[in-house]
Amino acid sequence: MKGFIGLIKQATPASAGGDIPDTFFFSTAFADQGVDASSMVPWEARANEVGARRLAAGRGSKLLQELWSRDNFMARLGRDALQRLEKFLDFASLPANRDVIRQDEHGNFMLVLLSGSIAVDREQPWGERLHLTEARPGDILGEMSLLDSGPRFSVCTSLTDCEIAILGAQALDEMMATDPALAASLIALLARKLSRRMRVVSARLSEQQS
Repeated sequence: MKGFIGLIKQATPASAGGDIPDTFFFSTAFADQGVDASSMVPWEARANEVGARRLAAGRGSKLLQELWSRDNFMARLGRDALQRLEKFLDFASLPANRDVIRQDEHGNFMLVLLSGSIAVDREQPWGERLHLTEARPGDILGEMSLLDSGPRFSVCTSLTDCEIAILGAQALDEMMATDPALAASLIALLARKLSRRMRVVSARLSEQQS
């Protein structure tokens, strides 16, 4: 972990004349890959489109801490880290039947489902939707695009009214600058969970095609 923290600190040089580092490691990654900024969908735009409403941070943080304390991976953050994480998150509620994430778009946020249910589907070239899974409270969605700046792999649709926590690229950059130990722990756990989930999805796709 110390090596990982060192890499993060190297990526966050100190701002001129200030103690707080200035980093755009995640928030500029799309431009670095030649993605047109006009084609990127930030959370603010999607929130307006789906009719999301702001959720009280106290409630959102409490739900997140309860859910992740029971998660074999995310519980490793510990209570103190989860409390520090709150200031980097947005919390919102959204109605049912809304595409909160769309396949193949470029988005710079991930979300954690706090309550409700979200369908995760893969749209096939011939028009069929392949149902991959149904996200439950505590599940993370959209972290792959946040970490690698690639297009969204699936479409995520709310099946019920939902409450969610959102982490955007700018907030993650701020975390790297001001709390690199927390950022390193979070990114490592996200990568581990993502790897595990992609193995499951790959196996399911292989079964569907055989």
